[in-house]
Amino acid sequence: MFVKKFVEKAFKPGGNLNGLRPDDIDPRPVFHYGIPAGSTLLAYDSIQKILAISTKDGRIKLLGQDNTQALLESNEAVPSKFLQFLENQCILLNVTVQNHIEVWDIYRKQLSYVHIFEEEITSFTVIQQSLYVYIGDSLGNVSVWMLDQEQCHFVQMKYHIPFSASHGKTTEVADNAAVLHILPQPMAESKRVLLIFRDGLIILWGIQESKVIFITGGSMLQSLSHETKKVTAACWACPFGSKVVLGYSNGEIFLWSIPPISDPRSDIQADKDLFAAQNVPICKLNLGYKMDQIPIISLKWAYADGKACRLYVNGASSSVSSNLLQVIMMNEHTESRTIKFVFPLPDSCIDMETISSTSDQSKQKGDFLLILLKSGQLYVYDDSTIGKYLLQCQSKSPLSVPKEVVVKLPFSDSSITIAKFITNDSTLSTSTAKDYNLLAKSSTPLLPNDMKGKDTSNSCLTHFSGFAKIKNLYITGHSNGAINFWDVSCPLFLPISSITQQNEDDYSLSGVPVTALYFDSNSRVLVSGDHSGMVRIFQFKPEPFASENNFLGSAKKGCSHIIQKVKLLKVNGSVLSININHGSKHLALGSDKGYVSLVDMEGPTILYQKQVMSELCTDVISLQFGTCSFHGFDKNVLLVVTKDSSVLAIETDTGNTLSNTMVHPKKPSRALFMQILDGQAISGKGSDTSDGLDSSKGSCVQDTNPKQSFLLLCSEKAVYVYSLELAVQGVKKVHYKKKFHGSSCSWASTFCTPHNDVGLILLFTSGKIEIRSLPELSLIKETSIRGFTFSNSKSASWSDSSICSSFDGELILVNGDREVFFVSVLSGNEIYRLLDPISQVYQKDLVCLQEGPVCGPIIHKEKKKGIFSSVIKDLKGNKVKNGQNAEVEDSKENIEALFAIFSIANFPTVVANRDSLAVEDDVELNIDDIDLEDPGESSKAQSMIPGLNKQKLTRKFQAIKGKLRQMKVRNEKTSAKEEHEDEKVGTVDQIKKKYGFPYGETSAAKMAENKNKIQDNLRKLQGINNRATEMQDTAQSFSILANEVLRTAEQDRRSS
Repeated sequence: MFVKKFVEKAFKPGGNLNGLRPDDIDPRPVFHYGIPAGSTLLAYDSIQKILAISTKDGRIKLLGQDNTQALLESNEAVPSKFLQFLENQCILLNVTVQNHIEVWDIYRKQLSYVHIFEEEITSFTVIQQSLYVYIGDSLGNVSVWMLDQEQCHFVQMKYHIPFSASHGKTTEVADNAAVLHILPQPMAESKRVLLIFRDGLIILWGIQESKVIFITGGSMLQSLSHETKKVTAACWACPFGSKVVLGYSNGEIFLWSIPPISDPRSDIQADKDLFAAQNVPICKLNLGYKMDQIPIISLKWAYADGKACRLYVNGASSSVSSNLLQVIMMNEHTESRTIKFVFPLPDSCIDMETISSTSDQSKQKGDFLLILLKSGQLYVYDDSTIGKYLLQCQSKSPLSVPKEVVVKLPFSDSSITIAKFITNDSTLSTSTAKDYNLLAKSSTPLLPNDMKGKDTSNSCLTHFSGFAKIKNLYITGHSNGAINFWDVSCPLFLPISSITQQNEDDYSLSGVPVTALYFDSNSRVLVSGDHSGMVRIFQFKPEPFASENNFLGSAKKGCSHIIQKVKLLKVNGSVLSININHGSKHLALGSDKGYVSLVDMEGPTILYQKQVMSELCTDVISLQFGTCSFHGFDKNVLLVVTKDSSVLAIETDTGNTLSNTMVHPKKPSRALFMQILDGQAISGKGSDTSDGLDSSKGSCVQDTNPKQSFLLLCSEKAVYVYSLELAVQGVKKVHYKKKFHGSSCSWASTFCTPHNDVGLILLFTSGKIEIRSLPELSLIKETSIRGFTFSNSKSASWSDSSICSSFDGELILVNGDREVFFVSVLSGNEIYRLLDPISQVYQKDLVCLQEGPVCGPIIHKEKKKGIFSSVIKDLKGNKVKNGQNAEVEDSKENIEALFAIFSIANFPTVVANRDSLAVEDDVELNIDDIDLEDPGESSKAQSMIPGLNKQKLTRKFQAIKGKLRQMKVRNEKTSAKEEHEDEKVGTVDQIKKKYGFPYGETSAAKMAENKNKIQDNLRKLQGINNRATEMQDTAQSFSILANEVLRTAEQDRRSS
């Protein structure tokens, strides 16, 4: 009866203050399940096994282990250009098209810092196992940035690579000067980095030397091919960094040779041979892109023990060809023939990523290739299966074509046509949080753990003993005729039962879409209607049901253990609306042909069937039982609403219309929702939630002091509150009205607060949600669900999207077959279990097993021939030369060394020059103050200092060397100047002598003495410079030795 009380309050002065309060309302998304629409980029943390997917509208979806999922939203709804993890560091870096660098804390799921980059970012590369990032811009410069973990800020280091020092051609056109790819050289990430410019120039840069080590590609290649082409994609094609593959805008693909890391003593020889190498690629791959001038947009190399090494090549979307993604084997047979596989994709690929199994329960560990299509679909291939297929092509054995798996919601292969959501706060569930946690981990993962191709849509059925014990029950009707029941007590879809039964003897799927559902748990009745007009009344057995784990059963058994009997009847047209009068046990049915049928459920027997003739559209979209005053008498009426927003009242007992005219707006629009606001008891619990505030205990209860009742009607263009009494008589009396401007309304429903206040939920096609009071239609709160768009298809009777709500304002929005939004309206209403654990994708307690150096793959010592044998040969040569203890960098040591290198400016900038000039004016270094005595005793003392800080000492040495280098340059300039002055002094003395004036012989002698002193000081400075270098090397060696001793001691302590 709280609706009557609410209506009474609404007409009292200040009644709104006691009604729906803003403090009670907080519309918000609480969970997102699936793959977001508009996905564009992929990133993967191989240690934490977290997949990140960015979208066009600034969202980032995180998929972790054990079905954990989280959704991040940027401040600006713009696409991403680059997306990369700092692996196992709880940090995700996102670069937007606005050149904003976002630092995301994925443990707290919040945006920690945003840095606005001044130039256009054209390349973005994280140095793995570190906190450093290379950023290349459109001007050809490369800067180094570091993440300050304590402040979670992005800090620019002093080290940088200017365009003039790397590329060298300062006259290069700005469009061609951009650094498109920055690739740290494998096995030498802290020593060398490969810079690839848009014009095709390839530069191998020595980080410690701060200079170019190797140059290839570029304008020479352009002149040879007599056509302008630009680099569009690049990747390494060797685990030791000796080969790199480049894709170009004209469809060409070249393989280039790069000198691998070698002994530091050979660096001098490498400098001499810098320009000696021939500027010619070692191989050209002909895959058909060149013929159609299809640009290569991405390349990905996969190492597979040397035999099935493969290169994934992706071409830009083109009307000429649809099969643009293919993989080619790169081994010794590539010289004779091309072994490749073209992926049969329905749409063009926009990104790809290789991931490992996302569940610890998967016994067989393997890699999977994720392919993101332009349509937003995500395809998964078994990477090892692709390798086997290529090997089979090589040996000409029977082929086993790789099969794909499409990532989608666990709703079987048929789409949802209708859905209901029932929440029950009074449910005393016997399942604990631990039980749900185990179910969540064992439920069907969104990303597959294996590629066996089995149907996993209902493979994990929970223990089900009755609907009354389910806190959140979600019922879905499908296009193939199936009806599925899901437990969404935690925001995952846990299947509990499925109905495919057609009658008492037929348990097969009908194949006819389900178009209407009504469920009442109190009377244990489910009524379904389908597209052919067939209505089925399922009567469930008393609960608890028989203890069984699999409710799908066999074709003979079906769901007989939960269904007591099935009743069938047929109506004219597709069933669109269903409602039940709980007092009379009558069932009302509405069809798309305008027929309204009243059925006695005991038979079932059709009491009467009446066709409603509307002016524009006869589809009956809603039916409501009610009681109102008609010419001084109470009448039981059945309110009928057609698709064109026309309202007609029918006398329930006789089926006669109470008026010859229908109530409708001046401008007809598509009707969405209808509800009677009167004095009926409205609990909503266990009732048909699609019909809003429908009662489960009776259709109406008379109030001793009845007040005016209303009829709520929502359409795409406006919402109306009519007088119910006058609407029954065919008279339109609008008490409240709200027109929609901008986007159209796509869905509407009512909800009830714990204080028995009633509100209206409006969802618009743009994703905006409005909460309005009733009956005044005042706006209480509004929000927007980013990424959700709803379109009412006019050509089909159902849409790709499905929306339903519970009596307490909990919404489930299904967007196609890939994503679901869980939305709550009431403040503090937390109905989902395990929301925090399921949303936590980052595992703080995860220990990385690979704490030591990153070793290269094991290369089998096989004899290789052909062009690509050079790749294998290089791998063998490095492995044999260096042996088991190959020159593999210790990551921790080298990262510490990088801090010392990156903290010092290697090239002066305009600001740095100004600062240095100011410093030189204020501070002078007196050469006489430098102690140049024998450093023997001092060195011994230095070696005995405990806890020597290598980084600080290195920075001091580098500062001294920089200052000495500046003094040396200044002294050289002074020496040249003094020589010129000597010439001037000699000329002056000769003139003085000629005219009899005294001339200064002592002045010339003094200048000569100063010259000798300066030369002596230069020698001393050179000696200090050499000794500083030796001390730096000694300190670094000492630090490495100390860390090794500490590591050994720690291992001994753990073993003891």
